[in-house]
Amino acid sequence: MGFKQAAILTPVSFFLDHRLLWGELTEEVVADGFQFYTTFFNAPPAIKALLHGMVGIGLIGFLAKLHKWTESAVFFDGSSLAAYVFAIVVYLTVTVNALRTIVDPVKNEESREDQIMAMRVLAAANVIIIASLGFILLLQAGQEWAQRTEAQAIADYEAEERKKATATATTAEKKEQ
Repeated sequence: MGFKQAAILTPVSFFLDHRLLWGELTEEVVADGFQFYTTFFNAPPAIKALLHGMVGIGLIGFLAKLHKWTESAVFFDGSSLAAYVFAIVVYLTVTVNALRTIVDPVKNEESREDQIMAMRVLAAANVIIIASLGFILLLQAGQEWAQRTEAQAIADYEAEERKKATATATTAEKKEQ
């Protein structure tokens, strides 16, 4: 599986999850789920390394933003980091174990029904991760909006102060004349 195929399969998985969670669970939906998650589980190590590397880059980015330690960083970046860590925990505890159950079930222990249930749990975990990452995007957009609003307020205040200073200087000059 190449990068282009992975780039296509990733967004498609969310449509698949929709069918697994809220649609009628037909044999076609189950077969599609097994095929997709088996392909994802058996991806070359480079694809898995890319995924895990991106997770690491995200953590480094949040820690770098928190290093500045402003009120904005504490609120927005701290909340984003908490949501990001939550998504990582869901990935490590639910996604990895469910993938193993789907692709490589324990013989005489896990039945096809267990595999289907694991696939539905995996779909729910993906939705939780998507919600967490969407929350992070909202927080980061909110942070940018707050910074721009603050910068505009400071610029307006400074312009008003300059205007007052100029008016005071002009009044003082007129009195001297």
